[in-house]
Amino acid sequence: MSREVARVRRDGRASVLWSLRITIAATSAYLAATAFFPGTQPLLAPLTAMLVVQVTPLSLLASGLDRVIAVVAGVAVAVGFAAIVPLQWWSLGVLILISITIGQFLRLRSNLVEVAISAMLVLGVGAIGAGAAAWQRITETLVGAAVGIIATLVFPPKVGSSDAGRAIEGLADAVSELLVRAAEELEAMAEGEPQNLPGSAREWLDDARRITHDIPVVGAALLRAEEGRRLNVRAVNTPHVEAGLRQGLEALEHSAVAIRGLMRSVADAADGDWLGEDSARDVLRDLALTCRELAAGTDAFGELVRHEGDAQVSLSGADIARLREAQNGLLRARARIEAALSEPRAADVVELYAATRATVRRLQHELALEERVRRQLRLVPQRRRAAHPGDPRRPPAAPPPPLGPDAETQVLPRFPDPPPG
Repeated sequence: MSREVARVRRDGRASVLWSLRITIAATSAYLAATAFFPGTQPLLAPLTAMLVVQVTPLSLLASGLDRVIAVVAGVAVAVGFAAIVPLQWWSLGVLILISITIGQFLRLRSNLVEVAISAMLVLGVGAIGAGAAAWQRITETLVGAAVGIIATLVFPPKVGSSDAGRAIEGLADAVSELLVRAAEELEAMAEGEPQNLPGSAREWLDDARRITHDIPVVGAALLRAEEGRRLNVRAVNTPHVEAGLRQGLEALEHSAVAIRGLMRSVADAADGDWLGEDSARDVLRDLALTCRELAAGTDAFGELVRHEGDAQVSLSGADIARLREAQNGLLRARARIEAALSEPRAADVVELYAATRATVRRLQHELALEERVRRQLRLVPQRRRAAHPGDPRRPPAAPPPPLGPDAETQVLPRFPDPPPG
């Protein structure tokens, strides 16, 4: 319940503003259309405005243009049909087939069906009123698209960097929660029944699969944030944090895949005979402690990415210190595993330790601060990294020396948009 209350407090204002933007755009489109067609109810205009205003500033132009093309194409087909054939079941079927085919040829994407819808509505008027209905439908669509475009340009949606940051942190939380649960169950098995490992390992593997399958949803949130900056006046003079978010998503994606591979190795090793040996409890304790250290690293990295990607949240020295402490834990885990591998063990246990060591090494690399900086610099466009906007060939200036105890928190400079021209 507390989590839902926090979500409402965090997103409530943005949701209300979003609803107001759509409502104002639709109402304005209706009023504008009634000025062209007094005495009618031009509902197509507000509908078009609602569809157009929901997209980002960059894609609204293409969306509005696609919708207008779809309506014009459908109307043209319907006018031709209305002049030749009456409205019958077979003529309706032929009309839909031709309209969909034309929409595919024009590559109208989400507005493909609008060709057939426009044609059906105009054809329903009949041959006598088809011309008037056609022009009114085209005009309403133009009015609605124009109002939607103007509303989105004048009152653009917010830049979705903070939403993408929360989605990325959610991915990190899902991975860390899986690791913590696995650690708790491994510790219980070490004190109780090691033979319960096969069933639990399969559950962990299934959860790891679900996490990796949900990664495209997080990627879509980041794409919306990246696209939402373009042609958006609200993004002017705001820091570019998308490179850090992109690097964070890539690092956590690789980490999630590595954790999934580890759970696969645990599930495979759980079928061995080594669980009946006295040393099995020590192996389970090592795995439990390693899972906790992996969880700490993933959780600290996800929180750092969200804080660095949110302009309303200040990245603090505590975020850096927490991640560095987690990295030290990964170093200890790696040393412990390598010490265990130096002892004679069963083949299944050796393979399990080797897979665990590979996972720890992978997360050490992905979650390292130095690697994060290098990848971010590669992701930042060259025109923003240039020392001067007029000379993009110049290398970026050297960062200034730390000026205080919080200077370490500046993991990567936030590059503003270069001035136009």
